Amino acid sequence: MATRFMLSSQSFPLKPHQPLQNTPPFPLTKIHYTAPRNLIRGKRVHSTSKYGNFLGLRPEHQPETLDFDLPWCHPSDRAHFDVIIIGAGPAGIRLAEQVSLYGVKVCCVDPDPLSVWPNNYGVWVDEFESLGLEDCLDKTWPMACVHVNDSKTKYLDRSYGRVGRRKLKERLIEGCVSNGVRFHKAKAWEVEHQEFESCVLCDDGVELKGSLVVDASGFGSRFIEYDKVRNQGYQIAHGVLAEVEEHPFDLDKMVLMDWRDSHLGNEPSLRVSNSKFPTFLYAMPFSSNLVFLEETSLVSRPVLSYMEVKKRMVARLRHLGIRVKRVLEDEKCLIPMGGPLPRIPQNVMAIGGTSGVVHPSTGYMVARTMAVAPVVAFAIAECLGSTRMIRGKALYARVWNSMWPIESRMAREFYSFGMETLLKLDLNGSRSFFNAFFDLKPYYWQGFLSSKLTLQELLWLSMSLFGHASNPSKLDIATKCPLPLAKMMGNIALDYIG
Repeated sequence: MATRFMLSSQSFPLKPHQPLQNTPPFPLTKIHYTAPRNLIRGKRVHSTSKYGNFLGLRPEHQPETLDFDLPWCHPSDRAHFDVIIIGAGPAGIRLAEQVSLYGVKVCCVDPDPLSVWPNNYGVWVDEFESLGLEDCLDKTWPMACVHVNDSKTKYLDRSYGRVGRRKLKERLIEGCVSNGVRFHKAKAWEVEHQEFESCVLCDDGVELKGSLVVDASGFGSRFIEYDKVRNQGYQIAHGVLAEVEEHPFDLDKMVLMDWRDSHLGNEPSLRVSNSKFPTFLYAMPFSSNLVFLEETSLVSRPVLSYMEVKKRMVARLRHLGIRVKRVLEDEKCLIPMGGPLPRIPQNVMAIGGTSGVVHPSTGYMVARTMAVAPVVAFAIAECLGSTRMIRGKALYARVWNSMWPIESRMAREFYSFGMETLLKLDLNGSRSFFNAFFDLKPYYWQGFLSSKLTLQELLWLSMSLFGHASNPSKLDIATKCPLPLAKMMGNIALDYIG
């Protein structure tokens, strides 16, 4: 969820289960500050905009750049690489670091490879611990909570963390440099293919040749092909890292979801729209006056209006008595979810947002990407590092199937069915769904959120979820889910036969 069931981030090392108490994880005294228009004669004058004062505050955070002496790829080198990776986001840098461990020659192409990622990523701590990346979390909370409604709150005994985006990128870049990865500062403009070689044409006129091109450029990619209609859902959110006078959140718990709508009591039009297309609050409290707040539409199709999301957030913060003094960072999150996988195989490999690894029901992606990169890297190394020199179609098939074996494709169909179910639920339906979902045994709800359940386990989860549901929810499921269910079963059958 835009931290959402997932977000992006900055970085400050912190061991898991040791939440910061007195030292904020952000350099509040060292921010490059631009005085907003509502600061007059040294005194802050709060905006009287009908949307609330904080929407008129400019974010004070300035883009950051890592201080690294990267090994650049010079045009005079005329080097042939084994792998060319387009994009230096979390997916691209993670794959470059992992595949270069095998001695594979890698070049990473990006317009600004040293820039710190702008978004915020939230992950379950155990996911990063299993990858040995727990030192890349800048803040952890021992528990998470879900406010189902005004009278019911679920407490989740699972630690949650905010990824330190600077720390994570520094660690991955260090690995890339140590392993000999080359970088080229440019935008990939076109990819041309021959039987055993591909050429990436950059906007600076440079041509880079390699045996495999991997697209890690994100959701807007032009290089990945689909052979099915992309009927995606969309998660949209507005988030702010804010200094506030005070807030009501427990510092030992992050708020995964707050579905309450009492803040819309005096906003009849917003309340009506929210009852049909609900949003929830996601909150990370860092200290008594520093908090990340995000109003999130879990999934909608077509996408919910961004202004609608911001209006609901203003009403919610006003109701909670949260007065924003400074906006340190702001964020607009738009995540395509579900839809078909790319055509498998094809000449360009994908990883990250355009590869289908985004959880179709939640928007989580970062931990999944960090976990799948070593698997893809091993498959690449087996082909390009072998004496058989596997190239061309055989290479593409092996690499694509390493990410999407048949079992994973069928499980993803089930997760997409979950998304289609959520698309049909109004506010009351969403509340009932998550009330039943978090009543499941932790193994199942945790496995679902982390994309770790087998198809058989997912089928058991669906039956158990139906059993835990209230009678109105069962009626909802029975009347709204037959078509998505039939579609899911058809797609699973096609994947199995194909």
